[in-house]
Amino acid sequence: MQYKPQICLFFLIIGQLYCPKIAFSPIYIDIKVICRIKKMTEKMLKFVNVVKQTPNKRTVNKRLDDFKEIYDEFIHEKAKEQSSRCSQCGVPFCQVHCPLHNNIPDWLKLTAEGRLKEASELAHSTNNMPEICGRICPQDRLCEGNCVIEQSGHGTVTIGSVEKYITDTAWEKGWIEPIKIEKEIDQSVGIIGAGPAGLACAEELRKLGYKITIYDRYDRAGGLLIYGIPNFKLEKFVVERRTDLLKKSGIEFKQNIEIGKNKSLEELKKKHDAVLIATGVYKPREVELPGHNLKNIFPAMEFLTASNRKGLGDRVENFDNGILNSENKDVVVIGGGDTAMDCVRTAVRQNAKSVKCLYRRDRENMPGSAREVYNAEEEGVKFIWLSNPKKFIGQEKISSLLVQKIKLGEPDSSGRKKPEIIPNSDFEIRADIVIKALGFDPEDLPKLFNHSELVVSKWGTIKVNLKSMETNIEGIFAAGDIVRGASLVVWAIKDGRDAAVSINKYLNSKKLKKNKAA
Repeated sequence: MQYKPQICLFFLIIGQLYCPKIAFSPIYIDIKVICRIKKMTEKMLKFVNVVKQTPNKRTVNKRLDDFKEIYDEFIHEKAKEQSSRCSQCGVPFCQVHCPLHNNIPDWLKLTAEGRLKEASELAHSTNNMPEICGRICPQDRLCEGNCVIEQSGHGTVTIGSVEKYITDTAWEKGWIEPIKIEKEIDQSVGIIGAGPAGLACAEELRKLGYKITIYDRYDRAGGLLIYGIPNFKLEKFVVERRTDLLKKSGIEFKQNIEIGKNKSLEELKKKHDAVLIATGVYKPREVELPGHNLKNIFPAMEFLTASNRKGLGDRVENFDNGILNSENKDVVVIGGGDTAMDCVRTAVRQNAKSVKCLYRRDRENMPGSAREVYNAEEEGVKFIWLSNPKKFIGQEKISSLLVQKIKLGEPDSSGRKKPEIIPNSDFEIRADIVIKALGFDPEDLPKLFNHSELVVSKWGTIKVNLKSMETNIEGIFAAGDIVRGASLVVWAIKDGRDAAVSINKYLNSKKLKKNKAA
């Protein structure tokens, strides 16, 4: 039986403490294990002597001049050094708290040893887009936030930055290649949506040899990754090289195809042996307040899409004419999640006169990444905590907001303190543009797809068998935000991978039944 070196060392120490006169020979403790421990400690467990460091962050003045990513790449030696801080826990809480259960301690050890190709292969074994997750995952809430040495006060291992470094190096070295199919399978899968869930599922099924076609309403593949997330967090070439790789792997992309308009769900069901719905959720939550119909009040995705399209070189009429451009304007963003952070940080790069963020709770109860809040504050964003909009003021277009102060009361069913309005606390703030970043809801897919048979939950998400991810319609599956509600990219990838497993089982079963009937 093989035991982890840490466990063997533990029992050796305990034995020596309680039975000091007993000589623990190699009969009891294999000398090879001791050597392995010594060798491991030479490369790892350096968190006591090596302080936490992140890649250099560009200065505020420099990063506000463009939309490039704000963090530099780790140099090789620094990546090795920071990876060596990992304590190689017996129970790796970083891995446990990663939705994909990435083998984080293992690829950190490989990086510390300079074995980057193996590290990249290991990262890709559980994650279809590690270079994207390394950039945009809220690591402070997931892997890094649960790092054991972070809990001990030594500062977390910089997992996200190392993940990004490993994969970017793999791309540069040419280690990431199109999928090589051993045997083509004469069955096809149609996937609706080219976002992270759809792309992950497509890749996993293509590896098995299935013919894959992805249908998407937009002109570029990537979904939220391409149009929803700003360049300073995720430059678009990172997404494009991943989707280009999938195209070279034989996956067919059909852009500007809207199901229910250009094609019906029934058509896809007849054409393909299985269908996956991975549309995501894009319907903005509204603020039903007096004055909400005034001009220059926009949903977050409309604002972000215009900016991202402009960055991609597209002609964007409402940006070019100044409507969706924040330059020299007072901008107010309502919301406290990561989308709100994307909006405020986009506005400052568009040279807004001022940028304010209204959130009804305090900093400690904010749903967005703490790191993003800090970056926004560095860049000049003013946060007005414990505040809630009461009324939009203006003639034809917005000119200001009437805002109420909030206090936090007793916790609700989720454990979060309920916001309570403080009477007679109204105050007014100027606004030329208001951006609503209050989250997203599912579109009415049965109506949109002209397929009333499709069963949805009371929240509008698609109902699936949680074990198989199949909808109430045989052969049609669903994954990602359209099932779980608006969530993280890493969860969408996880759902896409799980859907691929279920679809493969379904198609194998379908083929077996067909062969038996023949």
